[in-house]
Amino acid sequence: MGSMQRRIGPNVVGYYGVLQPFADALKLVVKEQVIPTQATKSLFFLAPMISLIFSLLGWGVIPFGPGLALSDFSLGILYSLAVSSIGVYGILFAGWSANSKYAFLGSLRSTAQMISYELIYSAAVLSVLLLCGTFNITEIIEMQQSVWYVLPLLPIFLLFFVSALAETNRTPFDLPEAESELVAGFMTEHSGMIFVFFFLAEYCSIVLMSTFTAILFLGGYMLPGGHYNEYIVNIESIVLGLKAVLFMFVFVWIRATLPRMRYDSLMVFCWTHMLPMVIALLILIPSLLIAFDIYPHVLSPPKLRHYS
Repeated sequence: MGSMQRRIGPNVVGYYGVLQPFADALKLVVKEQVIPTQATKSLFFLAPMISLIFSLLGWGVIPFGPGLALSDFSLGILYSLAVSSIGVYGILFAGWSANSKYAFLGSLRSTAQMISYELIYSAAVLSVLLLCGTFNITEIIEMQQSVWYVLPLLPIFLLFFVSALAETNRTPFDLPEAESELVAGFMTEHSGMIFVFFFLAEYCSIVLMSTFTAILFLGGYMLPGGHYNEYIVNIESIVLGLKAVLFMFVFVWIRATLPRMRYDSLMVFCWTHMLPMVIALLILIPSLLIAFDIYPHVLSPPKLRHYS
């Protein structure tokens, strides 16, 4: 990010600053935990645990190859949507339990933002489901063997990625952590190890969202052409990792390039611009599928019985 902004980044620790993340982690782990006297201590400690646990639980249904998932059950997409929405409670508890106006305002901003963009995120996922006709993540990947969904669903992909930026509170949607206004947002009063939990939850969500984007729109662990099980090395997991790294690079690229939006512009952009577009596409996609008779067999309309 330093090279993108034509400045010197952290280049002291290790070779070209490679060990800087480990130095930051060590500093945060050994840092003293300061708990506000007026804080609700149970929720104050529970909030970062909720955020980290539910950001990690999302990996339970991610397949790294055919049959290489912790749980490859038929409602994997619904599970992912449910787990990602529960993470909001950790942010809300963190802001309320700290008994600080900065943390409370940051948590309210973040909750309103995540709930608003959850609509766009879920509608974009629903558009993919209409095209493939299944909630199983492995089957969604297998159906992209001939063509990745990023080509026929390019507008949906763009809306999905913008909503993913807002869901993970990344630039230009990082209003909950506006340093110039709210000090550090909902985690202002957290320090030491419990702050590390929030830090890990945020970056785990970024990695998970990048992987999920690669699964829905770039064919997941598959390259166009088929399987690669004949190799000793699991090529499919490497392919999925490279696609996820591509989206993580775009996350950092946007972070280094775009300025932060104003909060009212953020909410107006969601409700008056993105929501009408995603609803229109959500109506257009099944209409085209039915008009050209290419809908999945699962969504086939029932046959009418003719009585003589």
